[in-house]
Amino acid sequence: MPTTFQKKLYSTSEPRLWDSTIGRVDSGQMDERFSVFPITEEEETQERTSRQDSGSKKKKKKTCITANVTNCKYDLVRSSLEAVNIFILKEESISLQAAYLFWFDSVVPMEKFQEMKAYQRINHFPSMGEICRKDYLARNMAKMHRARPTEFNFVPRSWILPSEYNLLQVYAQDCRKKKRKFPTFIQKPANGAMGNGIQLFRNAEKIQPCEQTIVQEYLDKPLLLDGYKIDLRLYCLVTHCDPLRAFLYKDGLVRLSTEKYVNPTEQNMDQMFMHLTNYSVNKQNEKFERHSDYDRGSKRSIKSLLIYLKNSGYDTATLWRNICDLVVKTLIVVSPHILHSYRMCRPGQAPHSDSVCFEILGFDIFLDRKLKPWLLEVNRAPSFGGDEKIDRDIKGGVIRDALRLVNIRASDKKRNLANQKAEAQRRLLRPSQSRLSTGNLSTSAQRRFIINRRKEELKEKLGWVRKEAAREEYEDANLGGYARIFPCHDRTQRERYTSLLSDAFQLFLQSKSAPFQKNIIDHYRAHNEDEILDLIEQCEAEEGIPPTKSKPLSSMPLLTPPPRSSSRRYSDQSSSSSSSSDSEEATYISPRFKLSPEAERAAYLVSLYIYVCC
Repeated sequence: MPTTFQKKLYSTSEPRLWDSTIGRVDSGQMDERFSVFPITEEEETQERTSRQDSGSKKKKKKTCITANVTNCKYDLVRSSLEAVNIFILKEESISLQAAYLFWFDSVVPMEKFQEMKAYQRINHFPSMGEICRKDYLARNMAKMHRARPTEFNFVPRSWILPSEYNLLQVYAQDCRKKKRKFPTFIQKPANGAMGNGIQLFRNAEKIQPCEQTIVQEYLDKPLLLDGYKIDLRLYCLVTHCDPLRAFLYKDGLVRLSTEKYVNPTEQNMDQMFMHLTNYSVNKQNEKFERHSDYDRGSKRSIKSLLIYLKNSGYDTATLWRNICDLVVKTLIVVSPHILHSYRMCRPGQAPHSDSVCFEILGFDIFLDRKLKPWLLEVNRAPSFGGDEKIDRDIKGGVIRDALRLVNIRASDKKRNLANQKAEAQRRLLRPSQSRLSTGNLSTSAQRRFIINRRKEELKEKLGWVRKEAAREEYEDANLGGYARIFPCHDRTQRERYTSLLSDAFQLFLQSKSAPFQKNIIDHYRAHNEDEILDLIEQCEAEEGIPPTKSKPLSSMPLLTPPPRSSSRRYSDQSSSSSSSSDSEEATYISPRFKLSPEAERAAYLVSLYIYVCC
């Protein structure tokens, strides 16, 4: 059956030039295969439609985002991944290590961070244990408390055993001598979880200096809900560490004890159902209540608690601001540690680039009778079990909205390969003059070199500002149940947090140089795109580049010969003038762009020739 092209070819009234050649060779076969068929408009439309359909089929083929969850035990995580259209790879799949997302329930080895490709994501940061281990948290908070005592006063007094056992005994003796109310102490394993190994003591002398334990002063004036002690489980998402970006979920869990609270005494020290609010402890009590409503039972939502407090006359807006402030300050403490480890694991990655790490942290917060929030601990692997409906709703929203904010795209892999090629070409084509010292350059060349370097820095900063603006625009459209807590929009608050970050980095980088510290903190300061553009124009003005509306062609540099007055002065000079004076007079204005050495010499000779002829 002849094609449409063949029908068109034979249906034309013009003579066929190839009839005299090919047609004569085998005219019988040609006439048998190519008969004259009148083409219809319907057939042409059908063929065009079939071509468009075949092309559209190719375009519809998309690369799916895959996840490796072989190290995850929670079904809620798997269902949340599927809800945001992420395909879960099977354990026997050969492409497990090429997945876009890796989800771990436990601590990730440092080698895994180093093996990650730029398009891949993993749900942990290196060195986050600096606030997730109770002893590390106490040590780092104590440092910041000494530097800023009024800012970091939201952690109970703590002692790390066995190294600070003597300090604990001295404090207990001072309390006894001053006839103050004798405090109650709570001892916890430094790396424990789910309420395991916790003990209460009224007498500090009974505390044993065990290895890897921590002792805290027990907070004995809690806010009570229906007579029960409570604590809050809040979820914080950290998406970047270079610089820091953090979000707080606007809902969470309120966990109640299952025995009504009374002040601690020697007789009730072992009643853990009254003193502890851990779900793993209280669910073993027969009095534990499960309820489908979020404002009833032994596990409730934070939104229902805020409504209850607001109806009771409490200032819930101030309470939430204080909670956000506590979370941000805690992240400020750990920011130098995770940034240092991240840069060690990901050498060469530029600041403000997409992070391969993100993390959902569980903050356990205690409220006293004055509604002051106290930080109890930070969990780097919070439980995502869905035992109850409230767990599935709140924790599922935490995971789904976090994945949307992380913004894993199928095109990241191809874009990453293109960026690697471009970076390799940039390194190969980088001019060697930039690596030379400025000692051998003239004064004007040194000044031009400094201005160019300043321009490069400003353009790099301008790129950061624009990238952060685009990132914030995406985040604002996909926050879901989260609220951005850092960087914040309030300029005064942002400057305050930047000052705290500066102190945190100063404590961490005491052995480093001051310019290195300044370079890190500069990423956290607010920058304006228009101000940076004005600074770039100032650099160009100092360099002697006039503002032009049209860009000159790179193949035709504009060379300006010396003025006429120079030629008259040159002609009036005596013949004994040296060639050096000639070269000083025969100068030309450099073009806006940088020429190669051969092009500069050719331009110089042309300018000199024009000058001599004039």
